[in-house]
Amino acid sequence: MKKRGTLRERIIRALLVEPNGTLTKYKLSKIAETSFSWTHEFLNKLQTQNLSKDTAVTNYMGLINYWLQIKNRPEQKKEYMHKNPIDLIQASKLPYALTTYQAENLVQHYLFPSRIDLYVKREDVDKWHKELTTEGLVGKGNLRLLIAEDEHVFYGAFKRQDLTVVSIPQLIVDLLQEGGVCTEAAEKLINKMMAEQHVISIN
Repeated sequence: MKKRGTLRERIIRALLVEPNGTLTKYKLSKIAETSFSWTHEFLNKLQTQNLSKDTAVTNYMGLINYWLQIKNRPEQKKEYMHKNPIDLIQASKLPYALTTYQAENLVQHYLFPSRIDLYVKREDVDKWHKELTTEGLVGKGNLRLLIAEDEHVFYGAFKRQDLTVVSIPQLIVDLLQEGGVCTEAAEKLINKMMAEQHVISIN
């Protein structure tokens, strides 16, 4: 049984990936793997906070901020140093999704990709460890595995330059959590998303 916080994150993630109300409530409940009644109840809560109307996001920045408030604790991490991490990732057959610096650079080209962060499935951690240590080292370096507590983090992921990137909303939230210059990059992405999706933001 998933925690209520995890289920709320799933609904918010799905809404932000498709913010224009194209999802039906039934489809949303299927994507989030929640009951229809619970989904309906949570959508009503978001609507009373003027964050959405039915499945349409009416306050993009507000919903991002709400997600940050209820977001589960950061995933467990394992750090490595590898000479050619991008080549290794592209060659790997294991599922993953890039986030933060490298992902933002692929999408927006604002941040220098000083570190590669990628979500991986918990059952694949040992396999990644074996691949990374064949020609790499364990410890603080240029690559960080984020062990996904909920595989719904991969929802909305897409390809860019033969690499898999998390959904834009997930990237935004991860950048905001990272802080520093990542906050600036996140704000630029938010403005771009609001312009493209014709959604509004009320601080």
